[in-house]
Parts: sequence; C-alpha cells; structure tokens
Amino acid sequence: MRLAGFGMRVVAASVTVGLLAPLARAFYLPGIAPHDYKIGEAVELQVNSLTPSLNAENKLESVLSFGYYDERFHFCQPEGGPKAVHESLGSILFGDRIYGSAFDLHMLKDTSCQVLCQQNIPGADAAFINDKIMKGYNYNWLIDGLPAATVKVDDRTEQQFYSVGFELGSSQAGQLVPHFHNHYEITVQYHTLDAVHHRVVGVVVTPASKNTVLPKDGTASCDAAEPMNLHEDRDNSVVFTYSVKWEASEKSWATRWDDYLHAVDPRIHWFSLINSMVIVVFLSAMLGLILMRTLHKDIARYNSDDAEDLQEDFGWKLVHGDVFRPPQRFELLAVILGSGYQLFWMVVTTLVIALLGFLSPSSRGSLTTAMLLLFIVYGFSAGYNSAHLCHSFGGLSLKRIIITTVLFVPGICWVVLMIINLCLVVAHSSAAAPIGTLLGVMALWFVVSIPLTVCGAYFGFRRKTIDPPVRVNQIPRQIPDQPWYLKPIPSALMGGILTFGAIFIELYFIMNSIWFHKVYYVFGFLFLVFCILVITTAEVTVLLTYFHLCAEDYR
Repeated sequence: MRLAGFGMRVVAASVTVGLLAPLARAFYLPGIAPHDYKIGEAVELQVNSLTPSLNAENKLESVLSFGYYDERFHFCQPEGGPKAVHESLGSILFGDRIYGSAFDLHMLKDTSCQVLCQQNIPGADAAFINDKIMKGYNYNWLIDGLPAATVKVDDRTEQQFYSVGFELGSSQAGQLVPHFHNHYEITVQYHTLDAVHHRVVGVVVTPASKNTVLPKDGTASCDAAEPMNLHEDRDNSVVFTYSVKWEASEKSWATRWDDYLHAVDPRIHWFSLINSMVIVVFLSAMLGLILMRTLHKDIARYNSDDAEDLQEDFGWKLVHGDVFRPPQRFELLAVILGSGYQLFWMVVTTLVIALLGFLSPSSRGSLTTAMLLLFIVYGFSAGYNSAHLCHSFGGLSLKRIIITTVLFVPGICWVVLMIINLCLVVAHSSAAAPIGTLLGVMALWFVVSIPLTVCGAYFGFRRKTIDPPVRVNQIPRQIPDQPWYLKPIPSALMGGILTFGAIFIELYFIMNSIWFHKVYYVFGFLFLVFCILVITTAEVTVLLTYFHLCAEDYR
C-alpha cells in the first residue's frame, strides 16, 4: 500500500510539472539578452576610444587612448552631435568612451561607397594623426555589443580568429608618410532565426586608404588607387566613405564570441600550469622533509621523559617563550592582514562568478565592476579580522584600528588612482576618469565600505581573543646575528620569487589583455593557477617561518 501511494504521488507530481512546463519562460542575465532585428531595421554602429597596439616594428610605443571624437582626428559626427552611450562603472574606469556614430546600417541592406562626410585636416592635426598611425593605434567599433575585428591567422595552428579593433592607418618600417585609412569595408555576419528575425553574430572591418575626390553631386567613387597621405605642411581634404555587406552565418548567437576568445596557443597555458605544479611539488617535498625528519624527531624527544635531552635545546625550541610576543607595529600588521582577507575573498568570489559564466564579455566592464563592488562589500571582512587580531595582540583602541583599516589600503589605492588620472588629464587622454565617476567611487566608499568596515570591526573586537598556548617571557630574548639570506629584504625576495614563478606566465596574458585592450576569458586556467598560488604562498610562509625560528629570530 505504501509503495502504491508513493507511486501515485510521483505520477501526480509528473502531471503537474508537465502542465506547468508550457508556462515557464527562460530568462537572460542583464546585458546579455539577444536583440532580434527585422529586415530593414536600423542597426546602430557605436564608436569607442582609439587604443594603441604594436606598430610596424612590433613595439608598443604608447599606452594612452584618445577619444574617437577628439577634435584632432576630425572624424565625421552624427547630426546633432555625438551622444554618449550608458556604460558600467568598470567600463568607464578602464577607459571606454562609447558614442553613437554617423554610420547608417540597416539589417540585410547592403550599401556600396556611402559618403560619411568630407573633412579638412590642418597640417598640425595631420602630424598628430600620422604619429598615432606610426604608433599602431586602432579603431574600436561596436555593433550589437560585438567589437569590430580584423581577421587574422594563427601562425602555429593556421586557424582564423578575430582580433579586436582595426588599424587607424598603415605604415611599413622605414616609411616616412603613413597611409590614413578613410574607407571602411564593413562585413556584418547574421544568423537567421525565422523568416522575420535575425541576429548579429560577427563584425569584420577591412579598412583602406583611398584618396577619394568628392564631385559636386556628392556621389563618390571608391575605386581610387592612390592612398590617402596626410601632409603635415598644408591642409588636407579627406573624404570618409564606407560599404556594408551582410553575410549569412550558421554561427548561433550563443557562440558568437568564440572567434573573439581565441587562445593564441593553449599549450602555453598548460605549460604555465605544469610550471606552477612543479614549484608546488618542490616546496611540498621540502616541507615534508622538514616535518618528517626534523620536527617529528624533536617532538618525539619532547614527549619523552629524558631531562638531559631537554637541556640541550637549540634553534626554534629556545624561542617558545617569545614567539607569541606581539610585534612592534602590531596595529599595522593587523590592518594589512585584514586587507589581505578583503582582497582574498574578493578574488575568490570574482573567479567563482566568472567560472559560472555570469561575467559575459558582451557586458563591457562587468569584471572590473564586480571586483570593485566586491572589494567594497568585503570591507566587513577587513574590519572584522583587523580588529580581532589587533585585540588579540593587546590593542585597546577600537577607534584607531577602524580609522587605520579604512584609510590605509583604500587610501593608497585612491592616491595612486588620482596620480594616474592626473597624468592622463595632462596628456589629454580619454582614459582619464570623469569627475562624476570619481565622486561615485568615493560615495560608494563612504556610504557602503566605511559602514561595513566599522560594523565588522565592532564584531571582531568583541570576539574572543586568540590566547597563546604558552606563557610569554617577561624579558625578551636577545636575537643573535642573522645570516644575510634571512634578513628582511633577501627573505622577502626569496618568498616573492617563488610565488611569482608560479603565476608569471598567466600574469603575462592578463597584463597583455589589459595593455592591448584584448578580451581575457581563460578563467578555468586562471582559477587553477590561483589555487596553486595559494598553496605555494602557504608553503613558502611555513618554510620561511621555520628558517627564521631555527635562527632564533622570533620577530
């Protein structure tokens, strides 16, 4: 009877689910929902800042970005002036300045040699543009959230992939006057859902330099063979033109970023992972050798009843009454440790969110925004751990630890940000953060981070303190002269080199994506490397602590 009753409940539940299933609707995360276009519907082309890349000599000569509508470029503006596009906080902080454009695109409507405008570029501005061409600057356009790209071929695998951006101009090594790209062949790939709806799944732009002459009737011919050279000793008349071609593609909307997220050589990431694991195995072997041979023998001798052996103590066994003595600047140590907890949990949470796929590359700046907001929220962790450790060391001023935690690491970050932003303003770079954005970050700090830090410090200070397992000697033990490799600077370098060696290859790819404004999305490798970094840091800490204690340095 019980079995029959259970079977009836299963059948009833199945029928209920079946009836409710048609009512269910899938949902998309914010900023990731697809846009379905109808034939002839306008498709907006947005423009972003021009960014530096490798020049003809394969060198990076600049790190500054410049706005697309910088008056020195003289690019065509839409009627009524350019209108800014709403951007996320992280996108603005990373230098994105996205605006509407004068390009006129319509779904499945091919156009040929459309005239944008004709501009007169003075010699001084021509020198500015030529300098940026020689330094390898790129256009950065967006259509339906997808960046306009250049098709390139991987030399190792001979596989085609999309490289974000396309060249402002072309120049060969030793060429005195570069060619300015003023004609754009825009190829938009689309995927057809049904007879009515279509989606954008790829954008490729092939720029060209054409010295086009605009007749009186306003219809230009893009067959000019002569390139467009900007002369720096006189004014230059430049005609900007473009063509649009729509190509059907079997690529679905869900996989449209695959060509942009191409890994140049996945074997390098695997080499990075193996390199990190070798370091971990080496450190683990050293740590295991110390624990098994030295500490095990000493602890066994301590557990014996032989008093004569105990009188022959040396090394780390002599400082057991001083090792738990509070350090000289324990408040600063507590603050640094609390901020370390804050950074650690911020990184862990960000990586987990990225691994789950919540940080889509189509949502520009989402990674930076998530990291910044998580850092602010985890101010609670910074205050809690700082106050708890400071109180355990004997600190009695809760107010002082709160002020130090709030100002030390965030204050240093804020000062560095202000200095960098001031330098960008002086250089007239578009990457300089607007004053409104800076005020917004400061408001988040005051309204969210500081109250959370105060709240965390209050609970951390009230938590039971960490009591040392042995009594601390009243008179500090004299510390003997230390060997050169155990002094602060060499010791810190040794610990830093080992941990840096575990992550330097993956760190190269991260910094490369930042400086060259590329998309980094290998979060699986990054998470594994981060786990190895945590293990390496813990083992290096244990080893260095053991070596210092063996030298009777308990500080």
